[in-house]
Amino acid sequence: MNDFLPLWHIAHRADWEAALADGVYLHSTRGRTLGEEGFIHCSYPHQIGVVARTFYADDPEPLVILEIDRTKLGATKVRVESVEGVGYPHLYGPLPTAAVELMRALAFDEDGALMLGDPEDPATGEPPVEDDPIKEMFSAGS
Repeated sequence: MNDFLPLWHIAHRADWEAALADGVYLHSTRGRTLGEEGFIHCSYPHQIGVVARTFYADDPEPLVILEIDRTKLGATKVRVESVEGVGYPHLYGPLPTAAVELMRALAFDEDGALMLGDPEDPATGEPPVEDDPIKEMFSAGS
C-alpha cells in the first residue's frame, strides 16, 4: 500500500456540505452510497485525472476533491484493490469529516481539460495555505 500518498475522493459539493452537519460522509461514488457499494472509492493524486474524466466529465453538479488524512480515519479501514491491474484505495467504513484536510473545486474546461481549484479548508472554504504544489503539478501536466 502507498501509505505515504494522500487519499483523494471526488464528491458532489452539495453531498460534502450536507455531510459536514452530520460529521460523516457516506457517498461512495457518483450515484452510489457507502451502503450500496460497500466502500468509498478513493484515488491517489496521480490517478484523479483518469477517474474524473471516466466517471464525472458529464456531471453537471459542482464537484470537489476531498484530501483525506488517513491517520484520522478512526475505525474506517483503507484497502488498496486492483481495478484492471491498477491499485485504487477504498475506504471500508464512513469518512469522518474531520479526516478531510483539504478540499479543492474540480471542473472541466470546454476542451475537457481537468481544472483544480485552490485548496480550501473543508469546513470554512477559506484558503489554508499560500503555496500549492499539487496544483502546480497538475498545471504543468495538463
